Amino acid sequence: MTKGISKAELKRRDVLRAMAVGGAGAIVGPTFLARPARAAGRTIKIGFVSPETGPIAAFGEADDFILAGVRKVLANGITIAGTQHPVTIIKKDSQSNPNRAAEVTAELINSDKVDLMLGSSTSDTTNPVSDQCELNGVPCITSDAPWQAWFFGRKGDPKKGFDWTYHFFWGVDTISTVFCDLWSSLDTNKTVGALWSNDPDGIALSDPQTGFPPLMKKRGFNLVDLGLYPTMSDDFSAQINKLKEAKVDILTGVFVPPAFATFWTQAAQQGFRPKIATPAKALLFPSAIEAIGDRGIGLSTEVWWSPHHPFKSGLTGETPQQFCDAYSAATGRQWTQPIGFKHAILEVACDVLKRTKKIDDPGSIRDAIAATDYTTIVGPINFAKGPVKNVATTPLVGGQWKKGSKYKYDLAIVNNKMEPSIPLDGKFEPLAS
Repeated sequence: MTKGISKAELKRRDVLRAMAVGGAGAIVGPTFLARPARAAGRTIKIGFVSPETGPIAAFGEADDFILAGVRKVLANGITIAGTQHPVTIIKKDSQSNPNRAAEVTAELINSDKVDLMLGSSTSDTTNPVSDQCELNGVPCITSDAPWQAWFFGRKGDPKKGFDWTYHFFWGVDTISTVFCDLWSSLDTNKTVGALWSNDPDGIALSDPQTGFPPLMKKRGFNLVDLGLYPTMSDDFSAQINKLKEAKVDILTGVFVPPAFATFWTQAAQQGFRPKIATPAKALLFPSAIEAIGDRGIGLSTEVWWSPHHPFKSGLTGETPQQFCDAYSAATGRQWTQPIGFKHAILEVACDVLKRTKKIDDPGSIRDAIAATDYTTIVGPINFAKGPVKNVATTPLVGGQWKKGSKYKYDLAIVNNKMEPSIPLDGKFEPLAS
């Protein structure tokens, strides 16, 4: 028996400790007989929906690495309103299918009872995830889809916005400007041929009033608009013939990676070789260029994030270069653009939870999202600044695939006119004839 303390007193303290814990889980920190134990709060659940299989699986290929890193940081939980809460992240695969994305989001809401939902990687994921959360009154943050495709694709009203759903990424106006800046730096006939995938991204970028076409015309480019095509089309012969007839020097549009690989192969077979090819969405990944081979050298693309971006993680303190190096060391793979945004959305989620005043009140979590003013590994996120309610924008520059050194192909930043703080590491050049 401990000296000076009776058996009755020891028993009383044991009972008090048991009451303090209340079945909520492990006690945080060491406990001593002279001090009552501190109870842990309930487990906070974060839902995470992303495409890990299907046509856009490349967007989710780094999910396991990113989640492992964040789970390690959150091993001791998060302090919310003075109480330490364990945190669990529940991952679901959208299978690159909007219907499946809606289905797994409903499961996370109704079965797993998540407190906060996250969704990323093209509007095929972000929109159905957000719609389910808006319908059910669940706080939600999404990323990695042009904000117009997310906002207007969900029939958003700029005067009202949404109640529960928030999104950060660049916009159609931004990518249009970056592409035109790239094209204006080379000597061409300024004739642009465009094909748009029949999905929310393609519809948003092709919109004749709010999409890409008005800016192209304003910048002096002649648009040959071939309209929408089935997203996973396997025959582009008719479109290629029209591009050749129009003597197109510049190719653009929206493609998922497998569809563009098909298009580019058929273009070579039919003798179509423009001076510039800058399709949106199609060329973000090394795997997309590897599927094309050396015919992909010189293809250009939007660059939303790279090892050279001048930011760092607010969660881990890592710079983009350190984060990319860690990813390559752990997986043996080359860095890809989505890894920055996947990490950033989890950064924002953690920041939101730390600032939530009443964790059991979904409205309090929602209010913390709306008040976000936080610098992530992809840049500052501030929903109060717009351009419309519920949206924050991130920077964008222009890139081009070149022969690599460490890897077979490297993505070089070749135009930073919109974001001079992001350094150039290459010169924009026309495709080899």
